Amino acid sequence: MPAASAAHAVPPGRTRLITRPFRARRIRRALFCPQILVLGLIASAGAAPMARAQDAAVKEAPARSSVAAEIRAQVGGKLRDFYGPRGFWPVWVEKDAVGPQADALLKLIDSAEADGLKPGNYDPKGLRRAIEDADGSGDPKALARAELALSKSFAKLVADMRAPSRAVKMRYLDPEVEPRDPGPADILRAAAVTSSFEDYVEKAGWMSPFYMQLRKARADYGKTWADLPDVAVPTGLKLKPGAKGPGVGALRERLGLSPGGGYDKALAAKVKAFQGDHGLTPDGIAGPQTVTALNRGPKYYARALALNMERTRLLPGPWVRHVVVDAASARLWYYSGGKLDGTMKVVVGAKESQTPMMAGMIRYATLNPYWNVPPDLVERKIAPKILDGASLQKMNYEALSDWSANPQKLNQSSIDWQAVASGRQELRVRELPGRSNSMGRMKFMFPNDLGIYLHDTPSRDLFGKPARQFSNGCVRLEDAPRLGKWFFGKTLTTDSDTPEQHRPLPQPVPVYLTYLTAASGKDGVAFRPDVYGRD
Repeated sequence: MPAASAAHAVPPGRTRLITRPFRARRIRRALFCPQILVLGLIASAGAAPMARAQDAAVKEAPARSSVAAEIRAQVGGKLRDFYGPRGFWPVWVEKDAVGPQADALLKLIDSAEADGLKPGNYDPKGLRRAIEDADGSGDPKALARAELALSKSFAKLVADMRAPSRAVKMRYLDPEVEPRDPGPADILRAAAVTSSFEDYVEKAGWMSPFYMQLRKARADYGKTWADLPDVAVPTGLKLKPGAKGPGVGALRERLGLSPGGGYDKALAAKVKAFQGDHGLTPDGIAGPQTVTALNRGPKYYARALALNMERTRLLPGPWVRHVVVDAASARLWYYSGGKLDGTMKVVVGAKESQTPMMAGMIRYATLNPYWNVPPDLVERKIAPKILDGASLQKMNYEALSDWSANPQKLNQSSIDWQAVASGRQELRVRELPGRSNSMGRMKFMFPNDLGIYLHDTPSRDLFGKPARQFSNGCVRLEDAPRLGKWFFGKTLTTDSDTPEQHRPLPQPVPVYLTYLTAASGKDGVAFRPDVYGRD
């Protein structure tokens, strides 16, 4: 897929109304013409039953060809832009009936309220009638009508699910990553190239896995915790099994139990369940963290879940090759081909130097990088050391005349360090490449005026901390060489010690810096601290 369309391409239920024999699905997505159908059957069936495969192809091809002819006669508008180039070959119809991917679509439509959408907008009753007519008769005209109705509803649903919310602001650095309104042809074309159309629809492969996981977690959360009383639990107490008193009564009421009782097994079980579903250690003891979480109230969590779903709506689906960095959890993920390829810890910006929410294209890597020290750090950290007698050379720094591509090196003695330390003069200082360089061995660049990028680091201790918001805004990588190998398809090496060796990526890769204070966890929803105060 060209980079220009990669970032927001839209790549690749209903209960079965009429049962029918199993069909080989591995070849279904490649069936654009009878010849490919025959080759696919031969390839999947093996040499021994080749004759049977050819017979099956001969029987199915005319039926699908008849449906294609009816699609040609019936299709119009923007759908024709999709069906025309593929010879009007169907994507929903298999042999003489509608395929199971329609089940997945109807199931998704039925649950569209989870996306803030109205199921009725996608005509589920009409779709079911069209499918019943087609499956019941096997008539090519009815099959074509069902085919086109499914495509129309599918394209509308995908476009509406992908539509970004105005409630969330993301800065887009490149036109390739800016949200766009995909047309029906774009949506269907992207879906048609996936390895399994049924899986793609069932898992809503056009949406980010973060979105789909949070969508399910939000639904599960609502069934358990959303309607409980908003009762304040007294703070400053550590309530545990066996305890009694007004604090225990408030705790019981908050968790939906009768207030007249002690800290019994039923309450301990409720506390454990609440802790597990809110990213807390499920020990059954209502300590300060648990009481604080309880006192936020159900409305707080409902808002947090809704807000974070909108944040994840801005991320692409797994069929787009891309990188996601979440500043709230300080973690990075990278995807391609419909699956997660890897994940790692990162260190992100501190509260006073936040990693922003933005998206851009990683275009090149720099090996043996310099580190251009931010002017405020030169003022606060380097200048005072120089005034105390330190040496730029021994600290592996050099001072430069300006921020151009070819600056002049300055002698330490020629600089007014008092003016630099007081903030009256701005000075460019950079750290030379080497083992101790703050950028490590490599950095990955997506050009932006904030100087934010992904980079290696020699400091490994921070990766052992559960909260990793410590940087000046850039993203420090736990395993930069591994990510570099994913970007380039090979291990990145240098032939010399020359500084700033730039290597363009074979194809630019979108990167999304986001902020997810609620996400799906292994025991429920992981609600994370709002370190940046953005919620």
